Amino acid sequence: MSANRNQEGVTKSGKLATSSRALEWLWQHFSTVSHPQVLDCGSARQATVDVLLGRGSKVYLADLLTPVQRADPALWDRSGKHPVFLLDELLKQLPDVPPKSLSAVFCWHLLDLVPHDSLPALVGRLYALLGPGGVLHGFLREPSLTQGAEATWWLETLTALCNTGADREPFPYPVLTNREMERLFPSGTVKTFLTRSGRREVLAVK
Repeated sequence: MSANRNQEGVTKSGKLATSSRALEWLWQHFSTVSHPQVLDCGSARQATVDVLLGRGSKVYLADLLTPVQRADPALWDRSGKHPVFLLDELLKQLPDVPPKSLSAVFCWHLLDLVPHDSLPALVGRLYALLGPGGVLHGFLREPSLTQGAEATWWLETLTALCNTGADREPFPYPVLTNREMERLFPSGTVKTFLTRSGRREVLAVK
């Protein structure tokens, strides 16, 4: 695990952005890839799209994050004694992406907001879209970070992140540990970067 900590600064647009060592690593990893194919699983932000297009990327958009942030009733079967999370309903948002074609998937806090028993299937679906050497990038909260589930993140530059600054809503599930994350990617490599915001930036490399 890397102990690098991100630094904050003000971008040209006047936004408070956080530089990301994880993203620096990611784009160095793809330095020889002229046209990476990228899936953004967060709410579509024009800034993110513009940054990725500027890098020559082909961009796919699938907002998996907003429905789980809002606890969309369509994602739950409450007919039984215990609610059942309907992962297949969430995954209907995915675009038609050829298997093993993606360079990167940005999933933000998605893994913190989906029930733990649904994570293997979710990660398996996203992992199947990555080509050899593909990378899944996301956040995992630390135990000290109990709120902020509603925050929206986006790319301000290739290596700098911005967010809405929202920090009112509690995270719904226990912290996903580094060991648990590694078990979700048994055939890959998981790199972890610490930040000052109570989050870990995680890169799962196929």
